[in-house]
Amino acid sequence: MERMIKLLCIVTFVFAAGFAVAEELVEIDTPRGVSQKFLLAMPDRQPSAIVLLFAGGKGALNLGGGMFGPSIGWGKNNFLVRTRKDFAKHGFITVTVDAPSDLQGKQGMYGGHRTSADHVSDIDSIIARVRETADVPVWLVGTSRGTESAAFAGMHSAQNIRGIVLTSSMTESNRKGLAVTQLPLDQVRVPVLLTHHRNDGCAWTTPEGAERIRNMLTAAPVAELKLFEGGREQGKPCKAKSHHGYLGIEAQVVDAIAAFIKANS
Repeated sequence: MERMIKLLCIVTFVFAAGFAVAEELVEIDTPRGVSQKFLLAMPDRQPSAIVLLFAGGKGALNLGGGMFGPSIGWGKNNFLVRTRKDFAKHGFITVTVDAPSDLQGKQGMYGGHRTSADHVSDIDSIIARVRETADVPVWLVGTSRGTESAAFAGMHSAQNIRGIVLTSSMTESNRKGLAVTQLPLDQVRVPVLLTHHRNDGCAWTTPEGAERIRNMLTAAPVAELKLFEGGREQGKPCKAKSHHGYLGIEAQVVDAIAAFIKANS
């Protein structure tokens, strides 16, 4: 099936650090016959990398468009979603990934989709589309349940992934999906950065579990764990406005991720 690209004529400008970041809502048809949307933010300079951001939870952002630019129907407080403009500020082409059209319901990508061949196929279609903009190193960045996507796709993508970043990693499994520790991490052969808050109170994403993930990355050329402190909590331990979502220290975490990507690209 010939891949059709639908670039929705929706452009908004996000102001960060004194410059405007253009953001487009892009929709493509993937080889398996579903529609896949993502937000595409371009830096104001020659890009040094492409970063795909995978939100946690169900991952179904329900992206749309309107008179004032792209809209996010769910998950706008998610750590990676709310900091996407900061990744563009570092000179990265920033891709905020939605769930595919067949998984936009209440359950989204829960229950195994993130570790499926279909998910990898959709991600590879996104990467191929974005590489038409610039052929630079590709990094997969996930947070919370999104680390399941980043880790699995990082092992199985056909698109020559340069590295993986796992923030507030899923360290314990539940009915919504697998823990990263259940994946064959000894097959990962690209640089990996893990970030975690020392006081992450979510029972499914423990700092001790992040240590286990690092120790399992035996074939990765670099496997680094950065633990953060500080910030504040305004909500439940597993929600975005907490230590789990790096509330109050977002810039520190994004800067560390950006530095790792630049050093290993």
